[in-house]
Amino acid sequence: MLKFFESYELKKHKNTNIKGVRALDMSVTIRLTRKGAKKRPFYRIVAADSEAPRDGRFLDLLGYYDPLKDPSQVNIDGDRIKKWIQRGAKLSETVGSLMRKKEVSKVSSQKR
Repeated sequence: MLKFFESYELKKHKNTNIKGVRALDMSVTIRLTRKGAKKRPFYRIVAADSEAPRDGRFLDLLGYYDPLKDPSQVNIDGDRIKKWIQRGAKLSETVGSLMRKKEVSKVSSQKR
């Protein structure tokens, strides 16, 4: 069935499988999504499809970042981020710098 899926379905519908879910070859990025009111930003750290809009659908919520607090407040679930990185997700530069500041792990930011 998998060979049929790879040979027929991916050629017929490039980025979807039989059920309409994104194909397995999608690239995942760990990045920020903006929430909050005008001039009052609040960011969530999420794992999302790299082609999804900044504030669109995401796969997993991994933490948050509040730059308006003094000092800025960062909450990161390091175990879940490591799990996504092992699956092949790439960090945005901003999330990589937040992780270094928070000293969650020694993971360097990966460019797209």
